[in-house]
Amino acid sequence: MMSNCTNLRFSYCNRFTRSIWSSLLCFGLSLAAAQTLSAHDAIVDSWRYTLEQPADGWQQADFDDSTWAEGSGGLGTRGTPGARVGTVWETKQIWLRKTYQLAAIPAEPALLVHHDEDAKIFINGKLVIELPGYVAEYKTLPLDDAAKAALQVGSNVLAVHCRQTGGGQFIDVHLIDAAHPPELPKVRRDPTPFQSELITQWGASVTADNAWTEYPRPQMERSEWQNLNGHWDYSISPRDQQEPPVEWSGKILVPFPLESRLSGVQRLLEDDETLWYHRSFHANPTEGKRTLLNFEAVDYRSRVIINGSVVGEHTGGNTPFAMDITDALRPGENTLIVRVEDDTEAWQLHGKQVLDARGIWYTQVSGIWQTVWMEEVADSHIEDLHITTDATTGSINVKADVAGAQSPTTLRVAVLDGEKQLVSLEADSGATLPAKVSNPKLWSPASPQLYDLQVELLDAQGKVLDSLKSYAGIRSVGKTRDADGHWRFTLNGEVIFHWGPLDQGWWPDGLLTPPSDEGMLFDIQFLKDAGFNMIRKHIKVEPRRYYMHCDRVGMMVWQDQVSAGHNPPWTRMKPDPQDTQWPDEHHQQFMLEFERMIDNLENHPSIVVWTPFNEAWGQHRTMEVGKWAVERDPLRLINIASGGNFWPIGDIADAHDYPNPNFPFEPKRYDDYIKVMGEFGGHGLPVQGHLWDANRRNWGYGSLPKDEAEYKQRYVVSLDMLNNLRHQGIAAGVYTQTTDVEGEINGLMTYDRKVIKIPAAELKQLHERLFSE
Repeated sequence: MMSNCTNLRFSYCNRFTRSIWSSLLCFGLSLAAAQTLSAHDAIVDSWRYTLEQPADGWQQADFDDSTWAEGSGGLGTRGTPGARVGTVWETKQIWLRKTYQLAAIPAEPALLVHHDEDAKIFINGKLVIELPGYVAEYKTLPLDDAAKAALQVGSNVLAVHCRQTGGGQFIDVHLIDAAHPPELPKVRRDPTPFQSELITQWGASVTADNAWTEYPRPQMERSEWQNLNGHWDYSISPRDQQEPPVEWSGKILVPFPLESRLSGVQRLLEDDETLWYHRSFHANPTEGKRTLLNFEAVDYRSRVIINGSVVGEHTGGNTPFAMDITDALRPGENTLIVRVEDDTEAWQLHGKQVLDARGIWYTQVSGIWQTVWMEEVADSHIEDLHITTDATTGSINVKADVAGAQSPTTLRVAVLDGEKQLVSLEADSGATLPAKVSNPKLWSPASPQLYDLQVELLDAQGKVLDSLKSYAGIRSVGKTRDADGHWRFTLNGEVIFHWGPLDQGWWPDGLLTPPSDEGMLFDIQFLKDAGFNMIRKHIKVEPRRYYMHCDRVGMMVWQDQVSAGHNPPWTRMKPDPQDTQWPDEHHQQFMLEFERMIDNLENHPSIVVWTPFNEAWGQHRTMEVGKWAVERDPLRLINIASGGNFWPIGDIADAHDYPNPNFPFEPKRYDDYIKVMGEFGGHGLPVQGHLWDANRRNWGYGSLPKDEAEYKQRYVVSLDMLNNLRHQGIAAGVYTQTTDVEGEINGLMTYDRKVIKIPAAELKQLHERLFSE
């Protein structure tokens, strides 16, 4: 785009090339709006602003702007060329004011301006410049005599109106002395994330007493445990501070992340800061037993201190970990401190959370974001269970990892259907116990049969050392060619079309943390009632109870690995894809977190597909990662890269297209793979009163429909196109998405789950076409 500049008070003309960027987060910052300008410096880097048309006279010095929002730095969208964004602005228009105190009129008064797009600038109510178009960097614009005459010793008001038509946007204006041009300070972003009014019905009921009270590890359940959720003390310090704070800033509600509404804090953590947690707890250690402190998830690097002693450190923000704190405990009151660092981006696996929330990227999440709890175990105890099943033989195979065993131990496994015991086996604790069920009831979405397991560890005298409850669903995942030679998914030897939503698991009140177990189940049950049989869990590892609910309700799950940045070019399904280069240390961390995810979730019958990469995000060493995944879990299918970049490894070729589904059929290239539409749809429908931010660009894929009827019609068109693709060999479809998320309004429900855009019963009827011949 080219700008032809019109000058009211001086000559100014330039041409600049524009890059189109977008960003979708808006927030305010409380800063003073008046400073004294000396002859040599003094940047006033704070504004009063409004996004609504102000009353007449808004540019006059005596106008009352006390009700306007406050913001720092320039205002606009990050990524706009040359911009230093302190406050996000992304509406079509903005009006701004700030006040300077002049001890004397500068010798060479000028304006330092960056505008994208049209701007009008006033000094003490007088229009001194009008700038059409845009620039890509700050420009110094000397004031002529007429403009200079508007200045006065004492208080001066600089007022600006900026208008935007499309693409990136930005406005920043400073009154300076051109004889001594100042250097603009680095903008430090507002530490407060955008604070939406949205809250779910479950979030509205959360208290310190009821915050996530359910047992967090449903496939290894012990009867005795202590929940440490609730109010903790917190503080934020510089990153280099290693000693715990002497004073605490306030209370934070665990397990909700620092940035979330439900935490009670809502503070962004910078990459040069450390987050500290503190609480006391009561313990009565039992002689001969060990005490384990469990964290279901902490983002990202954590150090745990008990009674002043460091008991362990952990790196990785998405999976559970445990620490043996026995030797640091004392009877009675104990203190627990957790130190957390979180870069959010860098090389971390961060998924959809980013430092600059925008578009398909959401508010960052830091610190403890899942349940913290303790349990006592025997010196010799079961550390982990590995459960596999085989539908053809009706077998449930159980193997235990035993910790602390100093003498031979025995594993005993009983399989129950309700109250009826079907099988009981004993063997050396290092063996795999194959419990075979006669006439087994197989697990499937239509009949999600689960068998309860009672698992016990016995010493040489037959005394029970450890006892766990678990469960298993007998099922086999596979693939087969149909009569036309297309690969299809199978479950228990039967062809099944996988149909599900892209499910991101974000919440307006808890962000990555669901407000409650009940709320989490609500999403799953809605999707089940709507006729879906699968969920693609997108770039997030949920609390372990989520997968338990999928097991019980009967929802297959495609589980994504959490993504990172540092991407190669996204070439989708084209031949000759590229990998990006990852240093060994970061690749090893990626693989460690991938292994942890599989290890923690592999016993769930609902999970049928692992997906290492999505749309080339952090995609590296693809063939190596794919070969590892195939060997690591041969009982599930591997979707190497949803949406590309496609490499010939694993079981699935996965294309994305919006808004309507379309697959780039190349029979020879994809002949050995199950072909799926891993994402499509994303039809948007804004519901007033249920938007994360009504002042931002709320969007869906394609233009927004004029009404609800057109929205439904677009959904049906996409379904029909998917059904046509099914007859051409497509074996699965993933519709974007379950709920609205921040600025995305393409959910089947609003972000607060209070409005269902298409009722579940109606959706189920519409979806029947995908399962008919």
